[in-house]
Amino acid sequence: MFKHSFLVVFSIMFSFLVTAQRKEVTQNYSKFDRRTVHFGFMLGVNTADFSTRYEPFLFENYGLYSIENISQPGFQLGIISSVKLWHPSLRLRFIPSLSFLERVLEYNYLEDDGSFRVHEERTGSTNLDFPLLLKMRTARYNNFASYVVAGMQYTLDLQTKEFSAQQPANPFLKIKRDDFQGQVGAGVDFFLPYFKFGMELKLSHSVINALVQDNTRLSSPIDRLSNRVWWISFTFEG
Repeated sequence: MFKHSFLVVFSIMFSFLVTAQRKEVTQNYSKFDRRTVHFGFMLGVNTADFSTRYEPFLFENYGLYSIENISQPGFQLGIISSVKLWHPSLRLRFIPSLSFLERVLEYNYLEDDGSFRVHEERTGSTNLDFPLLLKMRTARYNNFASYVVAGMQYTLDLQTKEFSAQQPANPFLKIKRDDFQGQVGAGVDFFLPYFKFGMELKLSHSVINALVQDNTRLSSPIDRLSNRVWWISFTFEG
């Protein structure tokens, strides 16, 4: 639901900026593209969940009718470092960030009397993210340009329970502290008189299995679990 809302908001703001550029205007911040290195900061919101693959025969082996994956909102802040490569429209971006995420798995057990027993497993994370992204931008039209980004991200979960002692009577889901994610996205840049404002929509997805399989009733039904995050970010660069 949240990622669909992000797409709607992003589309509306993109349409607004395109409309604002139809008229020829004086170029703002024209020296921006001549700078080799520049810095800024980023604020954003996210919606996080798991990309999951379950073991076969959930009901026969585990008494489970289903496991529902429910996305949750979060937010992020980061510092932007950007280096111009051999062309003004091609830049390498490093954006160390602090992000706050939460994901929910809802386990639905079918009882003998036909009723359902629901267990909600919440997994929170406070992450240090280190994405290295290649940004490819279109030619600037007046005070507007669009772009795409792609790259990889290393994530360190400061809230991890990977190394915590398991509780057999009341187990919890363990997620690996270290994660590697691919990241792709697109955005728009709007040049203001003294800085550049940008909006972008990105998707991050683990390239490894993030589940710590410790054979509890929560982890055993899951074969593979990957972190998946949709981001909508606002950037301010000078």
